[in-house]
Amino acid sequence: GVIGFYFAFCAVIDGVEYKTGMGINKKEARLKAAQLAVEELLSNLESDAVLPDAAVGPPPLPVKEQNSLGLDSCPARAMIERKVPVKDQVPSAVKEMFSRLMDSYPEFSGCGATVAAFVIQSPTGCEVVALGTGNCNTKESLAPNGRILHDSHAVVTARRSLMRYLYRHLLLFYSINRSLEEKSVFQLDENTKLLSLKTHITMHLYLNQLPKGAAQIPSHLRLSPLSISAWEVNNQIGLHVTVDGKVFSVFSSTLDQTGSRIISMSATDKIMQWQVLGFQGALLSHFIEPIYVSSIFIGDESCSDARGMEIAVNQRVDGITSKLPMYYCGYRPHISLVPSVIPTDSQSNQRTLSLNWSQGDVSLEVVDSVEGKSVEGSPFKSGPALASRLCKAAMLSRFNMVAKAAQREDLLAAVSYREAKMMAKRYQEAKSVLKSYLVMRGYGQWVEKPPISDHLTM
Repeated sequence: GVIGFYFAFCAVIDGVEYKTGMGINKKEARLKAAQLAVEELLSNLESDAVLPDAAVGPPPLPVKEQNSLGLDSCPARAMIERKVPVKDQVPSAVKEMFSRLMDSYPEFSGCGATVAAFVIQSPTGCEVVALGTGNCNTKESLAPNGRILHDSHAVVTARRSLMRYLYRHLLLFYSINRSLEEKSVFQLDENTKLLSLKTHITMHLYLNQLPKGAAQIPSHLRLSPLSISAWEVNNQIGLHVTVDGKVFSVFSSTLDQTGSRIISMSATDKIMQWQVLGFQGALLSHFIEPIYVSSIFIGDESCSDARGMEIAVNQRVDGITSKLPMYYCGYRPHISLVPSVIPTDSQSNQRTLSLNWSQGDVSLEVVDSVEGKSVEGSPFKSGPALASRLCKAAMLSRFNMVAKAAQREDLLAAVSYREAKMMAKRYQEAKSVLKSYLVMRGYGQWVEKPPISDHLTM
C-alpha cells in the first residue's frame, strides 16, 4: 500500500504473515520485508540454543550521560545477544530492568504484575527505555490545568514514559554539542524533513498482562465466529471504555449511567490506535515520523493464545493504510506469547499504585492512580503539588523546550496545549480517518474526553 511517498509490503510464508517492510520505492520496501522475514525465520531456527542467563540484559540504571544504545558495550556480549531470539531477549531485558529498580525500591515490588515496557533493539542487543505499571483510572474530575493523570493503566503509563524518553533524545539531537547529537536515537529523514529512529533501531512492546478490552475476546468468539450473533460480535470485538476500573463496550447502555465520571478508551483500543497514528502522539509528530512497535510480546500466564490481540490490534484496521495521509500506516506488529517475567499475584494494598520510569531517570515515580498524582512516599516528586512528571502540563513543558531547541517559532506561537495538538495537521487527519474507519466497520464511536482537559496554556 502507498503511504505518501512510502510503500509497504509484508512477506507471507506458509500462511504466516511477517513484519511490514517500508521504503520510498517498491524495490526497497520488498527488500525490507524480505529481510524482516528472514531475520524472524532465523530467530525461530535458533530458539533452542542454550546460552548463559548472564549474557542477556540491559546496562545498569544510568545516572550520568552515556550512549543510550550501549554502543561501547562488550563486543562479545553483543555477539551472543544477536544469537538469542528477540522473543527471549525482550522479556529478559524487562525482567532485568524491573529487578534493578526493585533492588532500590523493594517496597513497591508488588506493583510489577501489570508491568508494560518499551524495548529498543539495536545491533548491540535489547534495552528497556520506558516502563510503567498500573491498572486504574482516576476518580478526579477533568481539570483545565493538565496536572492530573486520568489513565494509569500499565501500557498507557509506559507509553507516556516513552514520550519522555523521546523528548530527551530530541533535545540531544538539537544540541549544539555534536557529541550529544550523536547519542540521539534520531536521524534526519531527507525525504520527509522530519526525524526518524536510526535505521538500525527497532522498537518492541512487552505486556505482562493481556490489556483490557477487545483483546480479552472470549474463546468461543475466537474459535467459532460464525456461530454467534452480529450483536455479540460487535459487543466483543468493538471498542471498549474503562470507567472506575470496569470495562464496558461502547454499545453498552450502562455508559449512559456513568454521569460525570472520567471515561477512557480501553488499553487494547489505545494500542490499536497507536499502531496507526504512532506512539509519539500529536505534539511529538511536529518533529518526528510516526513510531510503531515491530512486535508485541504478551507474558500473561492465563493467556493461552494471542488470537484476541491479533484481531483487536491488527484485523480491525485492515485496509486502512491507503486512506491515511503521508507518513502514516496501519503497521501490523508481530504478536506472540512469551513467559511472564513477573508473577501476577499482586499485593492488594498496592493495586492502586502506578510506577513509571524511562531511561535517564535517576529514580522511580510512584503515582496514586485513583488520585492521579504522585504519592508522598514516591522516590521522585516534582514538587509540593505532587503533579506527576507524566501529566499534560509536564509534557507541554518538554514540548516547549524542544520547540525552542529546534527554533520552531511557529510552535512557540501556540497559546494552548490544544492549539499545539491541532497544529499537527497530518496527525489530526490520520486520527479523523481512523475514527471514521472504525465507525464504518461497525466497531463503534471513539469516545473523546471533553476539550477542557486540553485547555492548559503555553
